[in-house]
Amino acid sequence: MEAKPYPETVIEENGQHENHKINDHGWQTVTYPKRQRKSQPSKQSTDRDPVKSRLDSDHDRSSVFRSLEQHAEERIRQRSVHESEKAAAEAAARSKPSAAAAASDDDGGDSDAGEAGDTGNKTEAKKPKQKKPKKPKISVAEAAAKIDASDLSAFLLDISTSYEDKQDIQLMRFADYFARAFSSVSASQFPWTKTIKESSVAKISDVSFISSSFEIEYYIRQLHVIIEIEYYISYIWMPLSYISEPVYKTSVEWISKRSAEALGEFLLWSLDGILADLASQQSVAKSSKKSVQHVPSKAQVAMFVVLAMVLRQKPDVLISQLPKLRDDPKYQGQDKLPVYVWVICQACVGDLVVGMYSWVRNLLPVVSGKSCNPHSRDLVLQLVERILAAPKARPILFNGVVRKGERLVPPTSLELLIQVTFPPPSSRIKATERFEAVYPTLKELSLAGSPGTKAIKQVSQQLLPIAVKAMSANNPELSKEAASIFIWCLSQNTDCYKHWEKLHMENIEASVTVLQMLAGQWKELQIKLTPHDNMKVTLKNLRQKNEQALAGGSNVNHETSFRDADKYCEIILGRLTRRSGCMKSGIIVLALTIAAGAILVSPNMESWDWKNLHLMFSSSVLNIK
Repeated sequence: MEAKPYPETVIEENGQHENHKINDHGWQTVTYPKRQRKSQPSKQSTDRDPVKSRLDSDHDRSSVFRSLEQHAEERIRQRSVHESEKAAAEAAARSKPSAAAAASDDDGGDSDAGEAGDTGNKTEAKKPKQKKPKKPKISVAEAAAKIDASDLSAFLLDISTSYEDKQDIQLMRFADYFARAFSSVSASQFPWTKTIKESSVAKISDVSFISSSFEIEYYIRQLHVIIEIEYYISYIWMPLSYISEPVYKTSVEWISKRSAEALGEFLLWSLDGILADLASQQSVAKSSKKSVQHVPSKAQVAMFVVLAMVLRQKPDVLISQLPKLRDDPKYQGQDKLPVYVWVICQACVGDLVVGMYSWVRNLLPVVSGKSCNPHSRDLVLQLVERILAAPKARPILFNGVVRKGERLVPPTSLELLIQVTFPPPSSRIKATERFEAVYPTLKELSLAGSPGTKAIKQVSQQLLPIAVKAMSANNPELSKEAASIFIWCLSQNTDCYKHWEKLHMENIEASVTVLQMLAGQWKELQIKLTPHDNMKVTLKNLRQKNEQALAGGSNVNHETSFRDADKYCEIILGRLTRRSGCMKSGIIVLALTIAAGAILVSPNMESWDWKNLHLMFSSSVLNIK
């Protein structure tokens, strides 16, 4: 195919392109008039100068009008020069940006070249930097191994003397001693936030966190049992397991001599530092611009060590601070929950009852709330499962059912347990089965006590309205459990029968549930409810109330419930009457049998006073009636 010639492109001063078709064998010629502007004005001025052309052509001609022609030529020349200057100025104004850009490119190239040369010279003159030797990373175990027990003992003696009446300062100096000991441990060697969030309560996969032999022996002494080492691969590791036995003994002996008030304040101070570091790390993770004042991360190793020692040696200190931790807004939030779980684990080492007491009051309300997330619920359940699975946990917990006048599992906590253990069928979750597993033991702890005592009577009076409320929730499983608690209240306190009579009319559905259970399980329940005198009186009074409600017609919506209640009352009263009659007959038969046997065995039947014997049997029968 024959190549078509490309038009010549000329870039005009006004930025437009002018094409001229030139047969140039397919080549395209591009011209840039701007580069030739400097020569154009002179050329234009030469072409337009009529004086020079006229002088060249008529240089030898003379004229009488020579002077006039000279004046005319001068004016023409001036006009031509003026037009040339004007054209040159306009051309220069149009070409100024392009010229400046070109000059910049040229200068830039030179500058770059110069800088490159200078850089090369500087590189040649610059001496190579010597690498600083890296500091060796020190682990928590290595730093803990350097702590000397004798030096610590001398330090504690010194601060005890210097700050004799200021135990709060003594405890802070005690924490400062360990902070200096662990100051060389970097945050990367102690990623406590990651560990405490990702580790389970039951176990930690890293075996380096197994407690030392002394710690195991110490815990065994607390529980007076021998247990498997697997139990200690747990949340209680951090980082006390690296402290040597002499250092630990020296520390806890000194802590045991501090007052409960000073230790309580120190506990809050330590927690504030740990939670501040947690908040700081969370804000960094979220790229928050808000600055948070907190204890440096290097000091957190010491905080955990010292706080663990305090909680294990004096676990009751935690009980005194539970209300503040529960009610103060700055200690609330599910993000802080892993720290509280760790704290309660440390207290469990010192006293398992304190651990359960703390769980019931501060962690159970968290899982019973609607806003609780699955991770928090799992942590809380792991902790209570771990407490109940501890060796000798049952006798230890039941021996501490009442602590300083407070019940380990109060009625209000049992109410929360009932709600989370027996939710509506549509609201069941994976954790429900785990609550069902721990509920029986926690219920026993709540109801434990000597029958008839003042403490148990108070518990029954508090639980009775709670059970009535639960039975009104239209949840069959929940109603069944609440009815069993209601019947337990009747068996522990006769005053509950009178309370039942007062609640009957306004809570007829709950009353029907209780009566139905009594009628259906009478064989199992009748022994628990002996003597039955109060039961008889209450059932008769309930029947009267039912008759009044049905006769008055004021409770049309609950008419069926009142009829059912009256039916169950009649059934139970019939069983009580038959039982009473059977007992009387049995006693009479037994008495007659004994008397007949005595007469037959006696050798002198004639000596018996038959009249007195008749009177004796008659009085016995009357007493039975």
